[in-house]
Order: sequence, then structure tokens, then C-alpha cells
Amino acid sequence: MPSGGVFSGSVNLKHVKLGYQYLVNHFLTLLLVPVMAATALELARLGPGELLSLWRSLELDLVHILCSAFLVVFVGTVYVMSRPRPVYLVDYACYKPPASCRVPFATFMEHTRLISDDDKSVRFQTRILERSGLGEDTCLPPANHYIPPNPSMEASRAEAQLVIFSAIDDLVRRTGLKPKDIDILVVNCSLFSPTPSLSAMIINKYKLRSNIRSFNLSGMGCSAGLISIDLARDMLQVHPNSNALVVSTEIITPNFYQGSRRDMLLPNCLFRMGAAAILLSNRRREARRAKYRLVHVVRTHKGADDRAYRCVYEEEDEQGFSGISLSKELMAIAGDALKSNITTIGPLVLPMSEQLLFFFRLVGRKLVNKGWRPYIPDFKLAFEHFCIHAGGRAVIDELQKNLQLSPRHVEASRMTLHRFGNTSSSSLWYELAYIEAKGRMRRGDRVWQIGFGSGFKCNSAVWKCLRSIKTPTNGPWDDCIHRYPVDVPEVVKL
Repeated sequence: MPSGGVFSGSVNLKHVKLGYQYLVNHFLTLLLVPVMAATALELARLGPGELLSLWRSLELDLVHILCSAFLVVFVGTVYVMSRPRPVYLVDYACYKPPASCRVPFATFMEHTRLISDDDKSVRFQTRILERSGLGEDTCLPPANHYIPPNPSMEASRAEAQLVIFSAIDDLVRRTGLKPKDIDILVVNCSLFSPTPSLSAMIINKYKLRSNIRSFNLSGMGCSAGLISIDLARDMLQVHPNSNALVVSTEIITPNFYQGSRRDMLLPNCLFRMGAAAILLSNRRREARRAKYRLVHVVRTHKGADDRAYRCVYEEEDEQGFSGISLSKELMAIAGDALKSNITTIGPLVLPMSEQLLFFFRLVGRKLVNKGWRPYIPDFKLAFEHFCIHAGGRAVIDELQKNLQLSPRHVEASRMTLHRFGNTSSSSLWYELAYIEAKGRMRRGDRVWQIGFGSGFKCNSAVWKCLRSIKTPTNGPWDDCIHRYPVDVPEVVKL
């Protein structure tokens, strides 16, 4: 009798798992095919007289036929009317900062030394930047290039107009969108909330209709972009034959922290300028030219827990400087929020084989051995592409580890962080643009966008590609995609 080691060596367990997955996922097909074959074989054995007799025995009178037809039409109509309207992503555009806004490492650290007289703070920011995963081409708004920075209301509005109007103008060029075609407007920006609002600023600039349904979301962190998508989707379910314009950005001019608290210096090193404009529609005719269809949006909020609520917190330090403090527990809290989110989204997207494995392991831990490690579903079976919020190297590392993703699956996130930095809620769209620029998006591919934000929130959206995407020639990556992917060292010595 062969030993266990010999047996495990003689069987490719990978193939066993693939066979199990195929068997479970195609169970109905494998069950119905033999039944249909047996029925066809039995009918083939019958003679013409027997077939005619069988047909006559199944005949119905006219009343039965009309009643059955009415019932089928009625049920079909109710089903069609009650189905959610499909939401299509027609196209999107990302703001591409000019070269004049670049902040190479040397420039950033030189400005930091000139602004701050605290050597410890300078050394701390140097260490953070060395390990951040950012590259030399990230950009800050013009007001942050001044020494000291100029966080005025006028400068903040100027940044908002620059990034938002540029993204919308690009989207208009791509889609031929006209102001009168926009029925719904959703804008999200977490920290800059002027009066009139940013949504009113867009309405004024493009002279949008007076009956437009506009929304302005603030204070919702880096995951607010997916909240905006969710809100636009809900509005499109209520209002037929409509277009929704979603704008995601973070205006960082007024939020440069000038104090010395380490937990509040981190955003200075990571956040950079960016914006994205997205056109959604529920019009059937848009399906022919749309890029994606929205499949799911899942939102998880952990704000009931005090630790989660305060882990990303805007406050003033002891010297009166305001900024965003990031807790040391941030990654643990993000992991807990992710766990809740994937527990919800798993049954919606995972193949039945993975759901059964997860269920059996869960039952085994409850009834047999609590020491068993929980089964981590293989989300690579549900998605071809992953867009993980480029909040920082640690965020991407943690999700790659927890979801057991390959370097290629997180490539878009790492390269977006390297090229553009943390652009907050718009980072997911730079990542999607990276995948398209690489020519990897094919019809039928599924995309999972995952974002984290203050509160604390973990939100995710699932898209299905409706057509193979040709490599764009006018996107944010068009002048540098040939250089990527690049090797990002653990530490870049400055």
C-alpha cells in the first residue's frame, strides 16, 4: 500500500480542485444532459403512429391555450417591469496634471525643510516618502508649491476648477455629451466643501438644466467615489431614460498640514491631485457603445465602533494646526471592514464551488475543530481584474495578502500609486485606465473595485465589460504606459 507522501505526489491536487469546481459549477448542465439524451433516445424508438397518439393526448382546447398564453404574457410583463434597470458606464475620464505641478522627491523634501524648523518631522517625512511607493512624477496643486503653501479659499477653488473642469471637458470630447443630456449630477469631495457647492460650480460652468437632480457628498473619505456610483445607480432606477454624471475628486490645497504630529504628517506625503468624471446611463441605446455594466455595489460601514470611527479623524493639534490624523490601528480596522465586505459580496459573485468550500469549513470550525483556519475564497475565480484603492503601499500589501492575489492582480494599484500618488476617491478610475491602457480588458471580463474611507467604510463595486476595449490614445497613461510596470523598491534612499 503506497504511503501518503507517494499518493500526494501521484495526484495533482490542483487538477483535483479544478475538477471539483467544474463539477459543482456545472452541476445542472451535467444533470440535464443525460436526461435530455435519454428522452430523445426514447422518442426516436417510437413509431409514427405512437408519436401521433402522444401528440393528440397532449392537445388542449382553445380556452386553455388562450388562458395559458395570457398567463405567460402577464408573468413576463410583471417580471420585466420589476427588474432593476441596467446601469451602463458609457465612458469616463481622468485628470492628467501638467508637468509644471510635479513634485520629485528632492523638491518635496527641500520644500519640507524650508517650511518646517522641526528636524524630527523632516526626518520622519523622509522615511515615509522613501517607503511610500510613490514615484518622481506625482503632482501637487500650484498653491502647495509656494513656500509656505497658500491654502486660501481662492486657491482651493482654482484647484477644484482645474481638475474637475479638465476631467469633464475630456469626457465631453470622448462621448459627445451635451449639457441638456445630463439629468443627474453627483459630486464627491471629502475635505473641501465650499458654498456654493462644487456641484453648483459645475452647473454654473456648463449651464446645466434648471431641473437637474444634483448632489454634493462631503466628509466621506476615499471610498466616496463608490458611494457616488451607488447614489447615481439608485437615482437611475427611479428615473428612466436618464444620464448621470459622477465626479470624484479630493481638493488638497486647503489641507496641507503645517504642524509636527507624526500621525497627521502622513497625508502630506501620500496625497496628490487628481479627479475623474464618469458618465452613467440607463438608456438602452447606450448599451451599444457603453464600456461596462454595473453588476453590484456593496457598502460596509463600521462607524458604530469607536476605534473605527476615530481611526481617520480631522482635528487640530496642540499648536492649533488642523489636519487628518491616521491611527496606528488603521490597517487592522481596514482588514475587519474588508472581511465584512467580502462576506457580503462573496455569495453574489463567487462560483458555487467556492461557496460550498467556505460553508463546509465554517461548519467544521463550529462543530469539529475551532482551530481550523477559515477558508479564504478564491476571488480570482470571480474576477479578472482588481482595482484596489491606492491609499498607500501598506493598503495594497494587506489586500494582496488577504485575498491571495498575484503581483499582476495588484499591478494597476501599485503603478497608479507610483505614477499619481493617492488621489483619494478617483484612484480607482486611474487604475481602470491603466488596465485599459495595457490592452488587457476583454469582453466579458469582470472588474472588482475596492475602496476604503473614513468613518470607517469599505465599499466595493463590480463591473462587467461589454466589449473589448481598444487601447486608448488620450488617457492619463498615454505618455508613460510604455514604461510600466516598473520595479518599486521597498526603500528609495533620499
